[in-house]
Amino acid sequence: MLALVAAQGLTKHFGTHVAVDRVDLEVGAGEVLGFLGPNGAGKSTTMKMIAGFLTPTEGRAAICGHDVTDASIRARRNLGYLPEGAPLYGDMTAGAFLAFIAAMRGLSGRPARAAIGLAVERTGLAEVLAQPIDTLSKGFKRRVGLAQALLHDPPVLILDEPTDGLDPNQKHEMRALIREIRPSKAIVISTHILEEVDAVCTRAAVIAGGRLLADAAPTVLAAWSPLHNAVSLTLDLRFADAAIAAVGGLDRVKTVRRDPAGPDAVRLIAVSRDGEPILADVGLLIQAHGWEVRDLRTETGALDDIFRRMTQADAEPNAEAPGHD
Repeated sequence: MLALVAAQGLTKHFGTHVAVDRVDLEVGAGEVLGFLGPNGAGKSTTMKMIAGFLTPTEGRAAICGHDVTDASIRARRNLGYLPEGAPLYGDMTAGAFLAFIAAMRGLSGRPARAAIGLAVERTGLAEVLAQPIDTLSKGFKRRVGLAQALLHDPPVLILDEPTDGLDPNQKHEMRALIREIRPSKAIVISTHILEEVDAVCTRAAVIAGGRLLADAAPTVLAAWSPLHNAVSLTLDLRFADAAIAAVGGLDRVKTVRRDPAGPDAVRLIAVSRDGEPILADVGLLIQAHGWEVRDLRTETGALDDIFRRMTQADAEPNAEAPGHD
């Protein structure tokens, strides 16, 4: 299967500073790649190179098989790009701006009106089409930026912080839209909101210090957490000491953490020694001792824990220069 987005060895230097260091990525149709990293990690710089807005110092990127440097026009015809900050013409109305973008994309007449109408419907812009963009809220400006990216129905979307400035309802609508259009497109989303990755992404790539540290399904990344397959157990305070001793004595339990869960309850987290399931073992102990349990669940692992561990360990050496992410 042809990768609709392909990057090999992407590298970007700003003077002596290495902002992006040999990044490889491929994204196919039906995939949504969540591009994660702390501020200054190299996310936006990488996306600008893939979109053809920055020339790599080394390496190459292609959209639908077209090199973004050597065949930039062909590449951009297949690309919808929402950059950081979504620069717009503030003195134009939202409707006039979308008409301008349609013309730049070679659309006119009925096809242009149909494309604009669909983009407006998808992004919920009908009520502000007659307003100058400068008068719009940050959230509506972001939606205008998304509408222009969607206008020509491109097979590839590169979206830099697409939900920035949106309220919770608008974020929900944005995620629903991404899920709706995903089957026919390759989508790359830069974000620092980890719940967004869980909500819409089929893969997550983590970058820090300009280097790509991981690229896997969110569930795979979460499984790297020390809490993967840990058991959370909430029970009456009077059973706490006995439960800690008994659960902690299981061969497959590495440690037991204790947290308060109200005036008369305690929450215990039994951490698996090898990441394997231990729920059945804990369940047998509960049955044998007759503890009164209020809540019992298996932890899947926390993506934010993995993100923090990976990026804090690796963020320093090549941290991106201010103004380039």
